[in-house]
Amino acid sequence: MLYWLLYQKLFPYFRPFRIFRYLTFRTAFASFTALLIALLIGPYVIEKLREFQIGQYIREDGPQGHEKKAGTPTMGGVLIGIAILLPTLLWSDLSNPLVWMVMVATLAFGAIGFADDYIKVIHRRSLGLTARAKLGYQTLASVAIAVVLVLMQQRGTYSTHLMVPFVKRFRPDLAIHALGGIPHLGMLAFLPFIAFVTFVIVGSSNAVNLTDGLDGLAIGCTIIAGGALTVLTYVSGHVVFSDYLELQRMPMVGELTVFCGAMVGASIGFLWYNAHPAEIFMGDVGSLALGGAIGTVSVIIKQELLLPFIGGIFVLEGLSVILQVGSYKLRKKRIFRMAPLHHHFELMGWSESKIIARFWIGALIFALFALTTLKLR
Repeated sequence: MLYWLLYQKLFPYFRPFRIFRYLTFRTAFASFTALLIALLIGPYVIEKLREFQIGQYIREDGPQGHEKKAGTPTMGGVLIGIAILLPTLLWSDLSNPLVWMVMVATLAFGAIGFADDYIKVIHRRSLGLTARAKLGYQTLASVAIAVVLVLMQQRGTYSTHLMVPFVKRFRPDLAIHALGGIPHLGMLAFLPFIAFVTFVIVGSSNAVNLTDGLDGLAIGCTIIAGGALTVLTYVSGHVVFSDYLELQRMPMVGELTVFCGAMVGASIGFLWYNAHPAEIFMGDVGSLALGGAIGTVSVIIKQELLLPFIGGIFVLEGLSVILQVGSYKLRKKRIFRMAPLHHHFELMGWSESKIIARFWIGALIFALFALTTLKLR
């Protein structure tokens, strides 16, 4: 809105407004605006959540130290969502369809998380939606995103080719006709692509959700992953940088840098209240929305295969649950003392602050490695 007003409408009459055309300037302003919104309305949101008695319910089989967290206001993801979406609306070019796609994806996954949190609060328990229902809704939202991308591909504004890290010219197309199958299948030809996109986004959403178990852990890792995504989105949409780094040229994705900047700013603002000891938890409404946003952005900018490094800690947390469940079902033995992974270290005697700090360090190392792959091709 402000971009439209200050640059597109008032720039011809006031030349200094030229600065609002620059993506880096608007990204910085979006990040700062998101930070201010989160800091300013945070106390009001916390107070209202307490007033409505929207508190966290602790799983009975969890670490004993978590019992004191019972009753802490949850569903703080509402604060994160406002702090991300409002600056994006203010500072991005709203004529870009990719901006709307990411915002709608964030809202869709946030709505799933909201329903999950709401059921927990109403029934006063630590379990919300059933696993099947939650996964079904996430899959539905992800398939919708994939179908929109396919429609954009057919119009020539998107590509279903994969970008493979460390390899310059190997860019397989996830379509049946490109893989040597039957041609002229219409939308059915893109089933491999749709399945792949769905796997990436659903996996990303659930991985962030599983990481959200300690004060500031998930949101701190989100800040780091969001920072890496901001850089990757900017260079992917920049003509000079994308050519130099031999990335697929996608001019439209540059505008998503504003969204990523807002996500980083909102996450920093939320961390102010979520740092140990937390005054508020993000809940599923926050973790699912952030994970869905990260997955959607990575798919749009063609960095799906780099996502395991961008969000390395999220992946490790998700894998720890998969391995634990698989091992117990197959061998009746557990690999970890408890899953997700951060609970394993808690039961080993690590303090919560030490686990959080070391996981943040790990997230930073993963993110830096992801950025080094831009030139190592």
